[in-house]
Amino acid sequence: MNSNDRTKPRKPRALISSSSSSSSETLTLMPKMARKSLLQSTVATILLVFGLYGLFTTFFNPINPHNSRLDLSLPLDSSSTSLSLLSTKSGENLSEFSGNSGPVKVFMYDLPRKFTYGVIESYAVARGGLENVPVDDVSALKYPGHQHSGEWYLFSDLIREDRDERFVVRVSDPKRADLFYVPFFSSLSLVVNPIRPANGDDAGPGYSDEEMQESLMEWLEQQEYWKRNNGWDHVFICQDPNALRLIVDRVKNGILLVSDFGRLRSDTASLVKDVILPYAHRIKSYSGEIGVEDRKSLLFFMGNRYRKEEQHVAKGGKIRDLLFQILEEEDGVIIKHGAQSRESRRMASQGMHSSKFCLHPAGDTPSACRLFDAIVSLCVPVIVSDQIELPFEDVIDYRKIAIFVDSTSAVKPGFLVKKLRKITRHRILRYQREMQQVTRYFEYEYPNGTVSEIWRQVSMKLPLIKLMINREKRLVRRETTEPDCSCLCSNQSEIRTIL
Repeated sequence: MNSNDRTKPRKPRALISSSSSSSSETLTLMPKMARKSLLQSTVATILLVFGLYGLFTTFFNPINPHNSRLDLSLPLDSSSTSLSLLSTKSGENLSEFSGNSGPVKVFMYDLPRKFTYGVIESYAVARGGLENVPVDDVSALKYPGHQHSGEWYLFSDLIREDRDERFVVRVSDPKRADLFYVPFFSSLSLVVNPIRPANGDDAGPGYSDEEMQESLMEWLEQQEYWKRNNGWDHVFICQDPNALRLIVDRVKNGILLVSDFGRLRSDTASLVKDVILPYAHRIKSYSGEIGVEDRKSLLFFMGNRYRKEEQHVAKGGKIRDLLFQILEEEDGVIIKHGAQSRESRRMASQGMHSSKFCLHPAGDTPSACRLFDAIVSLCVPVIVSDQIELPFEDVIDYRKIAIFVDSTSAVKPGFLVKKLRKITRHRILRYQREMQQVTRYFEYEYPNGTVSEIWRQVSMKLPLIKLMINREKRLVRRETTEPDCSCLCSNQSEIRTIL
């Protein structure tokens, strides 16, 4: 067979493919469509790979703002420390504003002696316990124990060399400080004179708390760091409801360490910038085991039946009197009128340690030291105080350690006792276990107790303080009768929790 014969069989294929024009076009397009589909699949796969890679690097290798070449810092007044958003002269960054940058740096003012040790000396002189002042050896001075002694514990903590520096560290250079602590013994200053009228005014010559407050303000207003930020970064302790009452409007920008907001206006103090402190308990902590067998009394209260008849405390005084009237004849209830004294504290200690529940009604102010006496006694507090504010509520759920009763219900005859008698032994034990878990927060002398928690609370205010400093510098001064939007006031709603 020659070469021509071998090529003849190929002709019928050409005839078959040309038998239908539409079939021919379809067969011609199929390879093109296949190539296009393959190309699209390849592109989609590549895009998917890049997408997965981007997702992986975003979550597992995020962009570090420290390594970014973008200059995101903001220009600041050269007279103030750097407070830029992402970077500062000292290397601060955004994470530091979240509280993860280590302890807050606190500078404690070296106040003239009369505001600290001098107050202790004046107190002792007024009671005949000291003749020669000033005392050369300040370690020989003893701060008198009372329910507002937090000012002494904070001061003595900052002067210790081996102090806990988890939350705040004391610095000797004010240029490095984040906050400035003013260690005036304002609560002790109020009671230096043995006789103290109900309105808090001074009684007798020799020592004037009013003059001390004015003198402190004059001294502060001369300080460079007070004038720099208008006092926003300053910390004051004024536990007694009347402490600093003459100058509180002039120091209200600062962080106020208070027992409650009972006598402070809503434009002076707030839960946002200030810290609620526990009173120093005045009776010994209960050292026994949890249980109800040795607690024979149902309910215990010992305190003043009649309170001051000032407008802002009249409601608390009336509630106390009504509670006395409806409870003093109830079986298993011990309710006694008594002023503060060594014998009263002994009787209160015995009563709280042997009772299941301890009554805490409002008085001159929404809170009092007996609430914390009850907690360290493992005596379940029964709180009848609609406007009370409580310390450290970000870490303590008081519903687990106390019973809250609104004042309207509490003064109904038979209501309170009936409710308390229904509470089972199991539930009382649960309250006691919870109190055991939190008693350290109310022990000023514990290494990891009240003082440590106060400094933690103060350190948490720093981002807000920096915000307010920057905000004030850029705001135009304006007069308004409305509350400032930066103020979250204390409990004005009187929300009530009923048994």
